Amino acid sequence: MKTTSEQAHDRAEAAFKKKEAQISEGRKAMAEYDENRLAVREKTARLRALRLARDAADTLDTATAEPARPAGPSA
Repeated sequence: MKTTSEQAHDRAEAAFKKKEAQISEGRKAMAEYDENRLAVREKTARLRALRLARDAADTLDTATAEPARPAGPSA
C-alpha cells in the first residue's frame, strides 16, 4: 500500500500532466485559429482585388459604350 506522501506525489504528478495537456491543447488551438485567420485575410484580399478589377472593367465598358439615344419622336 502506498504511503500518504506517495499518494500526494501521484496526485501532484497527475495534476501536472493534466495541466501540461491543457497547455498543449491551447497552443494547438491558437495555431489553428491563427492559420484560419490568415486564410480569411488572404481570401478577402484576393476577392477584393477581383471585385475592384471587375468594377474597373465595368466602368471602362460603360464609359466606352455608345451614348443612349433619347427616346421620343425623331425629327
